[in-house]
Amino acid sequence: MARNYLKKAALTSRSDAGETTAIVAGILADIEERGEEAALEYAKKFDKYDGNVQLTPEEIEAASALVPEKLKEDILFARDNIRRFAEVQKGTVSDVEYEVNPGFIAGQKAIPVAAAGCYVPAGRYRHIASAIMTVTTAKVAGCEHITVCSAPQPGVGLYPAIVYAAHVCGADKIMAIGGVQGVASMAFGLFGQPKANIIVGPGNQFVAEAKRTLYGRVGIDMIAGPTDSLILADKDADPHIVATDLVSQAEHGYNSPVWLVTDDQPLAEDVLARVPDLIAKLPDLNRENAEAAWRDYAEVIVCDDREEMAATSDDYAPEHLTVQAADLDWWLERLSCYGSLFLGEETTVSYGDKAAGTNHVLPTSGAASYTGGLSVHKFMKIVTWQRATREGAKQVAQATARISRLEGMEGHALAADVRLAKYFPTENFDLSAEG
Repeated sequence: MARNYLKKAALTSRSDAGETTAIVAGILADIEERGEEAALEYAKKFDKYDGNVQLTPEEIEAASALVPEKLKEDILFARDNIRRFAEVQKGTVSDVEYEVNPGFIAGQKAIPVAAAGCYVPAGRYRHIASAIMTVTTAKVAGCEHITVCSAPQPGVGLYPAIVYAAHVCGADKIMAIGGVQGVASMAFGLFGQPKANIIVGPGNQFVAEAKRTLYGRVGIDMIAGPTDSLILADKDADPHIVATDLVSQAEHGYNSPVWLVTDDQPLAEDVLARVPDLIAKLPDLNRENAEAAWRDYAEVIVCDDREEMAATSDDYAPEHLTVQAADLDWWLERLSCYGSLFLGEETTVSYGDKAAGTNHVLPTSGAASYTGGLSVHKFMKIVTWQRATREGAKQVAQATARISRLEGMEGHALAADVRLAKYFPTENFDLSAEG
């Protein structure tokens, strides 16, 4: 494909992994060995906090009282949108049973995991929306116990709106402990909470690495890296809105890639000219993040036509994918690799990040090529069962015995043999592996 890069990234999301893996492995091993004592030591070291880790009902009430009423209304609005969408998602999975052969019934049952751990970032930015997204979805799934861990402010504690959001969305325990030590506390069941069956939520590279390391011992939503966003725009797109949307996502962090893919070079050049001024108007921290992300990770790509644009997008498999181009139905049908899709100028990634109803915990670093984002289904196990009459299992038993012997698994074959012998003592069966 003839992709013309008007701007090419100097770095990728995998460029600065560094010694994160070794650091995280050491912390996890220490906390697993020494338990709460080690977790508290790391909390004091990294969170710069030695206050109460487990929030009491009184502390939750006091924090909630500090949240302005208008913000409370916004949190409840977002919660209700996310709850309703999660309920619709849950309705797509049902318990079923099917008679595969006369007298032999197989079934499916959806069972929520018992304990969910939700990590809510609060370092660079205070991610109130992450508390809403993760806790609400786990609650709708039917988890019996939901723990929230978030990094406290040094000498102060958790940000009040995070406490309020976690509480009204259904968290059973709220913990003022962040980073690797927070993830470890949920995984190992420290501070009186049950061991988490699944840990979800975004975080920095250390949180992501902790989840990756623990995966297998606990479930996780996905292995995530820095957030990324791609915009597909044609000649009729508004360059000011396109540039604004790119900048809005670049502010996430210094290593958050944003990409513009278009078939109109004048649009691309217009957007390139607008971005620096938009970044310059951001507050200091946001500006520093967006400047670095735009300088080192952003790309602007010009393609020949919309099919090449779509193919380029699928190759990148972005976490967030926005289409600001004609014929939205064509793009919805054609595109196949993304975490969440935003069709038309009337919607934006920011809506999905905060309050629209779809979840903002999404696959990054190309993972959208094989997985979707956080949903009610991530908190549920789809298990199977079977039941049969003796006559119904007769043919299955014969096939099982012969296939098992062909594989060399005689023990498996015998489990079928003994049932045939018991249930049909007057019949002879050819159960050999030979034809």
